[in-house]
Amino acid sequence: MAKIKSGNNTTKKEAVLEKAALLFKTKGYSAASMRELAIALGVEAPSLYNYIGSKTELLHSICFKIANEFFVNLKKVENSTDSSIAKIESIIRFHIQTTLSRFNEVYVANHEWKHLKEPFFSEFLNFRRNYEKRLIILIETGIEKNEIKNLHPYVTVLTILSAVRGLEFWHGHKKNVLPQELENDMVSHLLNGITK
Repeated sequence: MAKIKSGNNTTKKEAVLEKAALLFKTKGYSAASMRELAIALGVEAPSLYNYIGSKTELLHSICFKIANEFFVNLKKVENSTDSSIAKIESIIRFHIQTTLSRFNEVYVANHEWKHLKEPFFSEFLNFRRNYEKRLIILIETGIEKNEIKNLHPYVTVLTILSAVRGLEFWHGHKKNVLPQELENDMVSHLLNGITK
């Protein structure tokens, strides 16, 4: 029986999560099966259960792993002594870099989280809402310090998060834009607009 192969810097469980994220992104969580995941990994289905308990656990692990990474970064940014603009730029860059480097996992966390079972569904939803509230506070602080235009903070956060999620379109079409150019241009557009 074949064994699950880990990558250079990943564990076998992480390899399972990466393949599961690709499968969930491609087929959708509901349509994906553990048998298909086993085939993608080149192993017998029963051997998957050495690393993960169920399909539900896979979804939970993917969603909360990504959410925790975003939250850890947010806390680090909040605790820095940088200006409000530098903090927002740092968050935008983290979102872009994470989306580009871990597209499947981010996609699943953005779209398939709705299939989480309670209490995890509510916990994840609260995670998302809390994250947005803390971004709004960063924007409000920047407005108070006169570092950011006096625009509605919620609309500003919505615009930033929506723009970064728009990377799904780039990923699907792979236009001739290098990742670093994409990141720099998006940051410039989001912080400075497009007006000359």
